[in-house]
Amino acid sequence: MEVIIATKLEHIFFVRAYLGDVIVVILLYTLIKSFVKVNNQKLIFCIFVFSCLVEFAQYFSMAEKLGFFPGSLMYIVIGNSFSWIDILCYATGCVLLYLYVKIKDSKQESIRLN
Repeated sequence: MEVIIATKLEHIFFVRAYLGDVIVVILLYTLIKSFVKVNNQKLIFCIFVFSCLVEFAQYFSMAEKLGFFPGSLMYIVIGNSFSWIDILCYATGCVLLYLYVKIKDSKQESIRLN
């Protein structure tokens, strides 16, 4: 989905600027959960912190300071423009993810009890 947003939907501002940031935290969650058994709430919190760290790295122009050139993979990953709205989007994605995990866990618990 992130690749489609970046390549085919880049002309739709809302999707590119906001929805992609909401989805990326969910993508990170599912990627990590695919390989590691970890507490869901702790993982969601750590992903939010990581996302904020990347965003603040953009504020301090870390990509340029580390010697990455515009267009390089690491320059794209780190990014180059800080935005509080991006942090809000990451938080929104994490809250949605948290609610989904809570609902899923409660349904699994009720199935176990029956």
